[in-house]
Amino acid sequence: MIIYNVTVKIEKGIMQEWLHWMKQEHIPDLMKTGLFVDYRLCRLLEQDESEGLTYTVQYFCDSMEHYQTYISEHATSMRDKAFKRFGNRFIAFRTVMEVVS
Repeated sequence: MIIYNVTVKIEKGIMQEWLHWMKQEHIPDLMKTGLFVDYRLCRLLEQDESEGLTYTVQYFCDSMEHYQTYISEHATSMRDKAFKRFGNRFIAFRTVMEVVS
């Protein structure tokens, strides 16, 4: 199992709009690619929240090939939609993990 993890720090002023967009648009659009089998949206606790709140979204896929297909065929357009809607009011970084047990 491969986990594509996206960590996002979002300005407090747009947090509710961002959460709504994630739940109603972004995550459903990503899942419609058929490359991921599940996801989990979490808020990080015990973080410095002076510049915003931090969330992680973990997307689960069955193989590295599915992840690579997502990156090559969908990732750019998905990221562009976020930047078009929220501009520089968030920062994100991505990691890829493999479940070993």
